Amino acid sequence: MEKEHLLVVDDDDEIRALLQDYLEKNGFRVSTAADGAAMRRVLAADPVKLVVLDVMLPGEDGLALCRALRAESEIPVVMLTALNDETDRIVGLELGADDYVTKPFSPRELLARIRVILRRTRHTPVTTEPRLSHFSGWQLQHAGRQLISPDGLAIPLSLAEYRLLKVLLEHANRVLSRDQLLDYTRGREAVPFDRSVDMLVSRLRQRLSDDPRNPALIRTVRNEGYMLCSAVQLER
Repeated sequence: MEKEHLLVVDDDDEIRALLQDYLEKNGFRVSTAADGAAMRRVLAADPVKLVVLDVMLPGEDGLALCRALRAESEIPVVMLTALNDETDRIVGLELGADDYVTKPFSPRELLARIRVILRRTRHTPVTTEPRLSHFSGWQLQHAGRQLISPDGLAIPLSLAEYRLLKVLLEHANRVLSRDQLLDYTRGREAVPFDRSVDMLVSRLRQRLSDDPRNPALIRTVRNEGYMLCSAVQLER
């Protein structure tokens, strides 16, 4: 069986060597890059199953590179972020990163997260996506990740906002916990007290003009999670 190809992008020589050695010992084929230019050369030369991407890079930083990757492909991305740097974490997830690991980190933890993401992508069933989802006067255009308001205004969504709304629509009128939302949207195990979902819900409510003090569409169910309260119709 052909080994799955991973790409590690980090400007620290020791981290690149450590991760390459560790991941190769655990059954992967690994390429490395020290910056965005080297990353693009690897991606152009050989298909990659997943990218491990450091936020702090010379030139284009990891967040800019994640944005560029998402504009071109759906290759899973695991971000490496500074310890307790919530801003990088939230922005990375907003841009479409599938997961994050904070430095200093255990290679074993990174390996576990990589395996979870790859397992999800291998076993994701091929389905026909609806063209439009209609709910409470709103429309979600799936192809362009665009939200259309009841008065016809087009509102672009980030990949993270789109994923969250899509999951809430697929489970309309059911309470989903934060852990379930993290799992459905990114296939990751939630970090205790991780509030990235709360931040995304807040931003999605703004997009939907849903009053945060008394939300009608995305309701908070105390001690349980969130629920999208609407009938949903699909148009294919």
